[in-house]
Amino acid sequence: MKTLKQIIDTKDIKKLLTISPTQTVIEALLVMAEYKIGALLVTDKDKMVGIISERDYAREIILHKKSSKETLVKDIMTKKVLSLQPSDSFEKGLELMSEKKIRHIPVIKGNKIVGMVSQGDLVKEMISHQKDLINQLESFIQN
Repeated sequence: MKTLKQIIDTKDIKKLLTISPTQTVIEALLVMAEYKIGALLVTDKDKMVGIISERDYAREIILHKKSSKETLVKDIMTKKVLSLQPSDSFEKGLELMSEKKIRHIPVIKGNKIVGMVSQGDLVKEMISHQKDLINQLESFIQN
């Protein structure tokens, strides 16, 4: 069973993508579009102060007919961010995401941001884990 740190280490995007709370929402959207991701950690002087996601954009900009060019990230970001530890299992991540109805979660060790995992990252790992388990069972049955 892989830890969240192991999953982060295998991701295609190696650098931690963040945005400042004083940048505009359109700037956040452009970064998300460029890297094909659904959320960004919001940091101020290397400290996490929130997270902004496509959901935040839909709820706060589209539904309220605000301008993404004029609205700042800090005005729509989620401020109370849940997090997990690098040593936590992918199952724990999936459970928390399912329970809290979130799709992205930062992984933090002490005060240091290790990375972020998405529901997609964890589902991909679950499928891989299940395939390995099936192969082991088939091998056991054949022997």
